[in-house]
Parts: sequence; C-alpha cells; structure tokens
Amino acid sequence: MNGGRHGFVLGKFCPFHRGHQLVVETALRECGRVTVLVYPCSFYPVPLSVRAGWIRKLYPEVEVLEGWGGPECTGDTPEIMREQESFLLRTLGPRKITHFYSSEFYGDHVSRALGAADRRVDEARAAVPVSGTAIRADPFGMRAFVDPVVYRDLVVKAVILGSVSTGKSTLSEALARRHGTAFMPEYGREYWETHQVGRRLTLEQLEEIAVGHREREETAFLASDRYCFVDTNALATRMFALDYHGRSTPRLDALADACASRYDLAFLCGDEIPYADTWDRSGDVKRHEFQSRIIADLEMRRIPYIPLRGTLDERMDAVDRVLAEYVPYSNFFGRKIAQA
Repeated sequence: MNGGRHGFVLGKFCPFHRGHQLVVETALRECGRVTVLVYPCSFYPVPLSVRAGWIRKLYPEVEVLEGWGGPECTGDTPEIMREQESFLLRTLGPRKITHFYSSEFYGDHVSRALGAADRRVDEARAAVPVSGTAIRADPFGMRAFVDPVVYRDLVVKAVILGSVSTGKSTLSEALARRHGTAFMPEYGREYWETHQVGRRLTLEQLEEIAVGHREREETAFLASDRYCFVDTNALATRMFALDYHGRSTPRLDALADACASRYDLAFLCGDEIPYADTWDRSGDVKRHEFQSRIIADLEMRRIPYIPLRGTLDERMDAVDRVLAEYVPYSNFFGRKIAQA
C-alpha cells in the first residue's frame, strides 16, 4: 500500500537519539522507501561518517546519504532557505521524494521545495522528551535516550598497556574510581587462574581470552560515564601467544590489528616500579623483555601511546592531564605538536 511512497529525513544527528529514531521509524512504517541525509557539523566532534554509520547499522534498509559540503547554517531567512533547498535538490538528484519527515520548523519550506508532503513527527517532543543539546551536556545521564550502538561511541576508551607487574590493573581501577566510571579488568588473568596447566595456556585458549575480553569491553563501554579504562587488550594476548607457542592464529591476529582503531587513547605503564615476584610470573628479566616487545609492537603498528612513570598518583595525574585536553575523534597528537 505504501510502496510508492518515498520518505526523506535529514539532520546533523549530534548524536542520533530516540527522537530521531521515532522520525525514521515513522517514515519506515509509512513509506516503501526511506532516504536519510546526514549533514556535516562543525561544533560536534563525532565525524559525519560515524554518525551516518549509526543509522546504517540500526536501519540497514534505509538509504543513508552523507552530505559532504552541505551548508551548516540554520534559520528561516530567505537566503538560508534557498541555500538549503539548492543543496538538497542537488544531493537527491532524480529521487522523487513524496513525504518529508521532521520535527522541525523547516518541514514547511523543505517539503515545498521537494514537492512532498510535510509530515511532522512529535514536534512538541511529547513522545520522546529529548534533545541533542541535553545529551551532549550529559550523555551518561541521558543514555536511556540513546541506542547502545550510539552510546558506545560517545565513551572515551583509554587502554592501559604494559608488561606484567607494571601497575596496569591498579591504575585502571583507581582511574575508574576517581572518575566515577567503569573499567574493564584483564579477562586473561581471570581465565588463566581457571584454565592454566603448568602456568601455560593453549593457543586456542589464548584466542578465547582475546574474544572474551573484547566482548566484556562492550559491556563495560555501555556502563561507563565519559571514560572507560581498559586493562590490557588483544595486543598483549597475541604477544603471549608468540612467546609461548611461536605463532598466533588468524583470528587473534585480526583482533590485535583491530586495536589500532578500537581505542581513543593508549597509555603505557613503565616497568621501573618494583617487581612483584609472585608464583604465576616469569621473573623481572622477562618483564623487561616483554616491555620492550610491547613498545616495538606499538611502534610497528604506528599506534601513538603516552608513557606513564612514577607513583600511582603521578600516573593518574598524567592521565588526567591528557583527558582534560582530549577531544574525541580529534587529531589530538597533531594538535599537541602544533602547540609545542
């Protein structure tokens, strides 16, 4: 019955929230085809391609257009409306839009420009009382209005790396406590205590650790407020595989490779602190060897990292100085170099 209807939705989606979802889902319910256009946004750090990706993942049946070069000006002056309308007509090309869906004042002039019906959805924000401004001010407090697919990308993911007995676990937990957020403990330690035989794990078990750690990270991201501190990742697990077995597995390699873009920040705990010589460890010499190998691996992969040395408080303060200046998705290290 609705096969001939082509619904259209546009927005910056900073971020994409339940109110936006209501508009898109209404269009999907009432139209046989739906197109969503995502605009650029200079005041919001999440890139256009990431915002478009949220919609593609949540609604694979929707055609998502990325409006690169689109006007960022908003308002109801004749000049602004003409600029917006001209861009929309160029971008949509031969698509025949029959219904324009929005919750905004511009529903009137955009629908007229497209020759489409003006379909307003929850313009008073009664069904979904939320706004992008409110979510940007308090993502954690407003997380009920944001799908998990979106919320995980609003959390700054800081991974804490280093050899054994370099204070990673202590630091991760202490930072989470200081910032009132979640942290991801090292799953490999928990797994090792249950499954090790002669202080060793099989190659397949090491792969299971990397998979399990990643799955638990996703849960930790959704429980986090602004930051999530992650104790170790698949890079270290792969390093143990190479050390114990002389090889890795394709899946473990892939999980390690994904670490290059999975985290926002990487911190490396120094190995200058006293070594805790417990029965499950291989000695201080091995600790220093592993530290050198971890550094070499990070450098080979071109993963920027911030070294941490000194006492726990000194390391925490160093992390906080970085977090205070960090803008997600920004060229953080390039900006630091430019300021030097």
